[in-house]
Amino acid sequence: MTAVLTGAGSAVPTTIDQDDVWDGFFADHYAGVRAARRVFASSGVRRRHAVANPMDEDLSGWGTGARMQRYVQEALPLGKQAVAGALDAAGLAPGDVGLFAVATCTGYATPGLDIRLASDLGMPPGLQRLLVGHMGCYAAIPGMAAAADYVTARTRPAVLLCCELTSLHVQPAVRDLDQVVAHALFSDAAAAVVLQPGAGRGRRLAGVVARTDPSTADHMTWDVTDLGFRMGLSPRVPDVLSRHVGAVVDELLTGAGLAPADVAGWAVHPGGPRILDVVRDELGLTEAQLAASRRVLAEHGNCSSATVLLVLEELADVDGPVVAMAFGPGLTLYAALLVPARGW
Repeated sequence: MTAVLTGAGSAVPTTIDQDDVWDGFFADHYAGVRAARRVFASSGVRRRHAVANPMDEDLSGWGTGARMQRYVQEALPLGKQAVAGALDAAGLAPGDVGLFAVATCTGYATPGLDIRLASDLGMPPGLQRLLVGHMGCYAAIPGMAAAADYVTARTRPAVLLCCELTSLHVQPAVRDLDQVVAHALFSDAAAAVVLQPGAGRGRRLAGVVARTDPSTADHMTWDVTDLGFRMGLSPRVPDVLSRHVGAVVDELLTGAGLAPADVAGWAVHPGGPRILDVVRDELGLTEAQLAASRRVLAEHGNCSSATVLLVLEELADVDGPVVAMAFGPGLTLYAALLVPARGW
């Protein structure tokens, strides 16, 4: 019995224009940082989404407790919409779900989103739940892998929800360029997928490969502070990625008896323009093969763990194997191979 991805859904809050949010807030916020305007202009982001629009409310002085309360308030309707959409696409009712997994690195509460949403959606009282917390941008792939293991072992459907509200973590004005980069890229979204046992339609999860380089653990961090969560982001991240991405993809495809030429779609997490450039160059891809990732970056920004699921939605009509890749703290790379449920 194999786990097949049969449905997907997503939800985003209010759209904000990148130029408008620079002019309306960040230009003053980073008035003393000469490179800040260039960073925003070269981010590859045209529009993104925010539950807390900094042009309307400045959260940079809020304490972490207040931000977490806001997270629950905002995440519940977005998560519900994404999960309901995924279940509807899969042709399932909430009562059919055996496992509900939630991935997030931007908010915490107990009872968490998993309990609150399961009750609100009408999932069964015997539901099994899993929280994938604080893994960062790559969390969707280990989350899918864990859900797939459950589906395979228990022959019950599973749902994975990635819900990230990065706008709740705008930081006080500092001269650190990594904060400018983070505020130029990150965005809010919820995305969900359904996995079912042995389904005849959809995409089967055929393999997952992970690689962590602990020698570069300080290159990407996400620290809990008294003023929300603070991103640490080294400009050396693309260089580290370039050392590992080829071997990870080779291991993933070789294990399935495939070559890069057999891949019909590439769902690469758009951590930023340089990340996509490195993946393109190291794997010998064309710009057309990265179009879905570039499009998601332009229209949604970097929505942390939800982003790769948004790219997979863009590739819903692709016929053939799809490779999904995401990168995050650790420094960690995750890659997954999804193949058509029939014929592979």
